Amino acid sequence: MTLLDSSSVAVDGTALRRIREDKRLTQFYVSKVVGVTTDTVSRWENNRYPTIRRDNAVKLAEALEVDLDEILKVDVQAQAVEEIRRPGSFIIKAWFLAAFVLITLFIFWFFYALPDISSEPQLQAQRVLPLHVAPGHELLVQLEISAETPIKGMILKEEFPPGWIFISSEPEATSVDTATGVARWIFRNPETHTQVYYRLGVPQDVPLNSKISVSGELIANPDGQQFVLPLYPDQRTSIRPFHWVDTNANYVIDDMEILIFSELTENTSELDHEWYQVEQIWHSGSYRWDEDNYRFVLSNEAESLVPTKTDDN
Repeated sequence: MTLLDSSSVAVDGTALRRIREDKRLTQFYVSKVVGVTTDTVSRWENNRYPTIRRDNAVKLAEALEVDLDEILKVDVQAQAVEEIRRPGSFIIKAWFLAAFVLITLFIFWFFYALPDISSEPQLQAQRVLPLHVAPGHELLVQLEISAETPIKGMILKEEFPPGWIFISSEPEATSVDTATGVARWIFRNPETHTQVYYRLGVPQDVPLNSKISVSGELIANPDGQQFVLPLYPDQRTSIRPFHWVDTNANYVIDDMEILIFSELTENTSELDHEWYQVEQIWHSGSYRWDEDNYRFVLSNEAESLVPTKTDDN
């Protein structure tokens, strides 16, 4: 390996000959311009000399009417030595090398080391709560659970305010603890689309304008690997003096609201008992809240009170 200094350079003989012949120049002409013999020019073109003086190389480039870089030989080893000598170049190359190694390891980990998640149930769940519910009355909680692939079993755990009345559910809950406010369902070989409905009775002493929420989780255990999906409410439910079917809270159950309620009664028998109450309010045109007795009063029969179903339980 030849290390170059500032007074000498290595010229590319093949490039010299090609450029000279392309420009139809003779070795004699080049030798006269540079100030050397034709034999020297011949030796340069045949790579007989590893290096030549820099000033001769400059004159040679002028004779050929090209830039000096076009006739210089690219010495890979010398260039590597020069790069190593350049301040900071070693650090930059080390960073590039480290980045390359890290990227390679990441690709290997992503495609080969990651566990196969295809066996885990891709579960999705949505909970729907009424916008509001009156003290001493009840609300319906709806859950839609879907899985992309069949699973052998799952557990649904729901948590509601302690002390609230768990009236009933569809399907029937496996266990209920009203003291702590926990209900559980166990599903064996469930359908890929599962619906759960349950009714909660609101105590009369819950203050108006307070807000409540219901939380929970789904637990599956395919192939010995536990899969937990937290369930959060779509919205918080407010304690207000309106029937929960009256979604816009204007003391009227209109045609659209009773149609939505009718669709719910088709999906679950949990609402069969409440159809008579809602239909009464719809026929009457409007209702009001009797705060002393925690009841809804029909507008066309001031003395006729719509009873709360939670009083019967």
